Amino acid sequence: MVRIPAVLTRGARAAAATIAVLALQACGLGGEAADVDNPYTDPSDGPPAGYGEGDCPIPESGAAADVSEPTTIVGDGTAASCTGDAFIDAVAGGGIITFDCGPDPVIIELERPAKVFNDASEEVVIDGGGLVTLSGGGSTRILYMNTCDEDQGWTTSHCDNQDHPRLTVQNITFANGDASAEGEEQTGGGGAIWARGGRFKAVNARFFGNACAEVGQDVGGGAIRVFDQYEDRPVYLVNTTFGGEEDLGNTCSNGGAISSIGVSWTIINSLFSHNWVTGEGANPKREGTPGGGSGGAIYNDGNTMTLSLCGTRIEENTVNEHGAAIFFVTNDRSGSLHIEESILQNNHGGSWYALPGISMHEDTDYSVDDASIIE
Repeated sequence: MVRIPAVLTRGARAAAATIAVLALQACGLGGEAADVDNPYTDPSDGPPAGYGEGDCPIPESGAAADVSEPTTIVGDGTAASCTGDAFIDAVAGGGIITFDCGPDPVIIELERPAKVFNDASEEVVIDGGGLVTLSGGGSTRILYMNTCDEDQGWTTSHCDNQDHPRLTVQNITFANGDASAEGEEQTGGGGAIWARGGRFKAVNARFFGNACAEVGQDVGGGAIRVFDQYEDRPVYLVNTTFGGEEDLGNTCSNGGAISSIGVSWTIINSLFSHNWVTGEGANPKREGTPGGGSGGAIYNDGNTMTLSLCGTRIEENTVNEHGAAIFFVTNDRSGSLHIEESILQNNHGGSWYALPGISMHEDTDYSVDDASIIE
């Protein structure tokens, strides 16, 4: 195990940015630019999915799903046929979902979240084919799965530990989702995706300009919020980008990009940059504050959990309280953090650092292998 001296990050920058939304040109897959009216959308530009210099191997459990035999194809070959309602209906039906929206990139804007029904199918795969952006239009979360939500079908007596649905999103962009009006701290997180139970995985995906509740000590995940994975198996994020450019970052009270409680993550060849948090007062919140403000890119709280990074870059994220790059608090000290072949640098704000940009208890089990972690 390599020990790196604790260094405080620089003073917090102002966390103001314009949330711009880019449609997907490629995810590395090409395609002509489409004509769109949204002035915040430039389908011919945007950072690709993942960290290009990351070359860590992908385990089978983190690989993209086979979509050669789709259950539902959204669209009939034209952009106009790929509507928000068509996508919502497809998700409700479950199975393997692909798109036929024509040869050009397309933005599908939703007026309400697409919701996974727990009794529809064990596997739910959403594959954008490198041409689809799902947008919340700045007014709604994009995708919701909750095995403990009876409205979505309560299929077992142990909803917090069941093996399905297994949700995979791949070759797709999630942009401008907003869960800040959900009304409850728990469900106010996850601006693009809120997932509880079963399994969740993202491969070759991009998350731009998603947001959730601005304050609160426990709410988090500007892009993704996760709870209760089956048998405590990890969430896989593979070749995925959160932000990537100055005006494309995700934001929330905690966990500008991702947030979870009691969940393990395996993050491979991915990029987190220009995400920020807006909460103030930490957790538990200081008297007279609304709480929150930690985990510029990643916020992990709980007990026995593991955060593993390989081939991943985390930079230019901002906090008000703790963990400009990563907030990792294993309350009973049974969790562990592993960083390999990754770069963490130039993350801003906060205090209580065991490693530059990483807030955790000093006795947390961690390892660093061939990684650069600097202020």
